[in-house]
Order: sequence, then structure tokens, then C-alpha cells
Amino acid sequence: MLNFLKKQAALLWAKKHVRKARVSGNNAPQDQEMLLLDLVRKAEKTLFGRERDFENIHSVKDFQKKVAVSDYEDLKPYIERMKKGQANIIWPGIPEYFAKTSGTTSGSKYIPISHEGMPFQVAGAQSALFHYIAQKNNADFVGGKMIFLQGSPELEDLYGVKTGRLSGIVAHHIPGYLQKNRLPSWKTNTIEDWETKVDQIILETEHENMTLISGIPPWLIMYFEKLTEKHGKKIKQIFPNLQLIVTGGVNYEPYREKMEDLLGGMVDIIQTFPASEGFFAFQDDYTREGLLLLTNHGIFYEFIPLEEYGKPGASRLTLKDIELNKDYAMILTTNSGLWAYSIGDVIRFISKDPYRILVSGRTKHYTSAFGEHVIAFEAEEAIKATLQKFPAQITEFHLAPQVNPEEGLPYHEWLIEFEKKPENPEAFRHELDLQMRQRNTYYDDLISGNILQPLRISYLQKNAFQDYAKSQGKLGGQNKIPRLANDRKIADLLEVYKL
Repeated sequence: MLNFLKKQAALLWAKKHVRKARVSGNNAPQDQEMLLLDLVRKAEKTLFGRERDFENIHSVKDFQKKVAVSDYEDLKPYIERMKKGQANIIWPGIPEYFAKTSGTTSGSKYIPISHEGMPFQVAGAQSALFHYIAQKNNADFVGGKMIFLQGSPELEDLYGVKTGRLSGIVAHHIPGYLQKNRLPSWKTNTIEDWETKVDQIILETEHENMTLISGIPPWLIMYFEKLTEKHGKKIKQIFPNLQLIVTGGVNYEPYREKMEDLLGGMVDIIQTFPASEGFFAFQDDYTREGLLLLTNHGIFYEFIPLEEYGKPGASRLTLKDIELNKDYAMILTTNSGLWAYSIGDVIRFISKDPYRILVSGRTKHYTSAFGEHVIAFEAEEAIKATLQKFPAQITEFHLAPQVNPEEGLPYHEWLIEFEKKPENPEAFRHELDLQMRQRNTYYDDLISGNILQPLRISYLQKNAFQDYAKSQGKLGGQNKIPRLANDRKIADLLEVYKL
């Protein structure tokens, strides 16, 4: 009876929430501008606000004139002052938290999360679930157990500011109605070694009625593989009531085929787009592509056309200016004090009503040793299209340029860990190259002009990417290996795993 009441309550909440969200999204461009000015007014007396003359900012154009686009290195001097306990630096008071990231580009980063910003981190995930429940008209999963594969919830104290991984911070804010159903235990979540942690999670979950599982795809796969090896069964046989997987952090599509194979049955998937800097978007319709951009969650967005990014005088567009199917670097101004901050993600809009996006890559993760500027979205779509034509299955890949081969022309090297290798490797390679040429005209020109030879594939041994991550101290949690690089730093380290 209790479970029935929980499900009915969840359905009512979900439908009410979705109706309210639709209304609030109707005037997104105008509301975004009002939000920016509200953030500026609140931060006028901060050190950053005084330096940038916030008192005389009365429009988006004023803001763009006075506040340059920045990244973490630009913000770091302010962060260092905040880490020493100084208040009113980039946002009133001191942060409620610092989210410590692995920092693939700038070392460890300390991203401030304010008292005002923290609720939106949780609200984004809640909204994703409410949209799913309302659309599905089914809340059965709330009656079962739920796994959140995440970082340790243990937090350090840094001059009065609690500091840790974002997922560990969020663990302190999971609503009470989910806490009783939540696994793994607090003790298990604090285990630092990822392999030990996953083994313990299996012990705690393998005989439970699991209905929802959340985590980034590579680590969900690791958990599922260990379960299937132990029990000799597919995941849906182990967890017959598993209804929903919530994932984020990386594009799900390249993992879809392997996940479906491990699952062995129908499970709904919701993709999300969270980061330490904010919760940006989620899949509001689990049956189709695209993530709903959250335009009323304390974040003002600007968008720089990717071809202009990093150049003097680059255009800074707002929602009213964007075009569909074009790649933009996403720039944030947040209610935690990040001002015109380049998060490093590249997105493209696929809808304006409502504003839906795809995450198409990273500004610093691309391959352009020869001017081709291949981004992750192009590579992921090419591999997806190729896999649809061949009975093969991949675990992970990394693309890097080979500028100085021992013989012949330079080329793109794809280092791929296959779960199931293609029966005809040469045909697979040819098709992948063709798919890349169709998606990137610059790459096509380089092949046609005999400047590059067609791509080559290097086959990696099983668990190569897990073993590499472990060797670099980046196994588990929110750690992600870049799929594209403009150098051979990762490719050279993967050499030892080649077959």
C-alpha cells in the first residue's frame, strides 16, 4: 500500500512540475536577459563586480563590453583568495562548497557552488525524473532500490568551505523520499579505490530489487560486466524490474550497443548534462534525441560560434540569436559567481521550441593537426553509422593524429577497444573513413588532396581503457578519457595495450 501511495504521489508531482516547467520556458530569451541583470545587481559590491564596474551594466551589451570571456586560469587568482577564506570575491559571501574536479586541462580545479546555486544542482536531476514519470505515466521505479554510482561523499573543510567531488556533494542533498531506497551504503560510497568500491556495490545490490541505476556510461558498463561475469546472466535477468538508467558526463550513443547487449532487455534511458559549474540540460523526452536546456536555473548562457572561438572579437550570442545545427562554445554566467566562463563544452541546437541541444564536443578536445578540426560529435556519429553496417561492438576509442609516420603520408589513428571485432576489418576501416569524410569537409579535402592517407585502426586489448585510467589514477567517479586529441600524449601511452 505504501509503495502504491508513493507512486501515485510521484505521478501527481511530476505532472504538476512539467506543466509549470513548460510555462516558465515560454519566454526563455527575455527571461535570460532579466536573469543576467539580476545576477549583476547581486554581485555589484564584490571584488569582481567593483573591478568590472557592475554598477553601470544595464544590458547584455554592457555586460559583454565590461566582462571578457574567461576560463579557469583567468578565474584562478580569485579562487585562490576564496580558498583562503576571503569573502565577497566573485559572489556575495563565501561559497557553500568547492567542487573539486580532476582538471583534464588545468590541473585540479575548485569550482565554487553558492548557497543559491546548490539547489539547482539537485533540481535539474529531479526535473529529469519528473519529466520521465509524466511522459511515461508510470512511477513504478520509485518503489524499488536505486543505485547512484558516484564519488565519495566525504568532504574536506577548506577555511569553512566544504570541498569534494560534485557527486559526493550532491549525495548530501538527495531528497528524503529517495534516501531510504538509495544504494550503495554510505560506507561503501566512501571507498576511494574504484575497483574495490564496485565489488562492494555488487555485494550490496546483486540481490536487491533494483529499479533505477545512475552513473556515467563507462562505469555503468564496468559494474554491469562484473555482475554478468559473476552470475552468468544478463542484467535484466539479475534485476528484472530495472526500469530506468540515468546517465551523463559523456555522449551515451557510442556506448548504446554494448549497454543493450549487457542489459539483455528493455530499459529506458535518460541522458543528462550536469557539471560542477551547473546542471545545464536533460532529456525531457526519453524516446527521442536532444536535451532540454534549463534556461531558468540560475545560469545565463552565451554562445560563441565554434569557428570564432578563441579569436579576438568573437561573436557572443544569446538564445535569441542562435541557429539550428551549428556548433557553439557554451559560455556561462552563474549564481555562484562564474562570469562569462567558458566551460569548454561545445553544443548544437536541434530545436528552438523548446530549446533542445546536443553536446557535440569539447573546445580543447579535437583533432586538427592538419587544419581539419574534427570534433567529438563527428567522430561519434561516424563510428555509430559504421557500427550500424557491421556486426561489431566497441567499448571505447581514442582518435589522435600521426603526423610523422615511419612511412607514407600522415593519418588519423583510431585506437579502438572492441567488444566484438568486425569480421572484415578492412571494410570496417574503409566505411569509418568514408563516414568521417561525409561529416567533415576539411578532412575529406585532405584525403582527396593526397595530404592525408585514410585513417588507420589500432586494435586494443580488453579493458585497455580501464587499465590506462587506473595507471593514471583516473579510474572511476567522474573521470573521463578524452576521445579526441590534437597530440599523441594519450595515444603513446595506449601503445602498450595494442594487440
